[in-house]
Amino acid sequence: MIVGTKEIEVRYAETDQMGVVYHANYLIWMELGRTSFIEKLGFNYAAMERDGIISPVIDIQASYKKPVRYGEKATVKTWVEEYDGLRVTYGYEILTESGEIALIGNSKHVCVKKDSFRPISLKRLFPEWHEAYENVKKQHAAE
Repeated sequence: MIVGTKEIEVRYAETDQMGVVYHANYLIWMELGRTSFIEKLGFNYAAMERDGIISPVIDIQASYKKPVRYGEKATVKTWVEEYDGLRVTYGYEILTESGEIALIGNSKHVCVKKDSFRPISLKRLFPEWHEAYENVKKQHAAE
């Protein structure tokens, strides 16, 4: 399975009064992991946006397991869980500096035209992305 890895250095501003990373910041880290994963596949999300296509979140799930604290480094692991040609679900694990699971989650996205929010077919408009996602989906299913 192809897994993207992104290291995050926890900044003080990302923590709450208890000294742990504020829960909403994990969602930002998931986004950093997703865009890093897309780059690992050889694509550029910003280039897609310049072509008038965006990929909004239509569902998100996060289960918090262990806190991450200021001064630590976290690792975001990202992969494709599901892809049907229109929607893609990314899976995430965020690990503490010691390698323990801090968060397990996923986010579901659909590609739409920026001006109308009408869904588009990756297969038709971005055949290279479609092929790459089909390949990672097959690898994921084989494991």
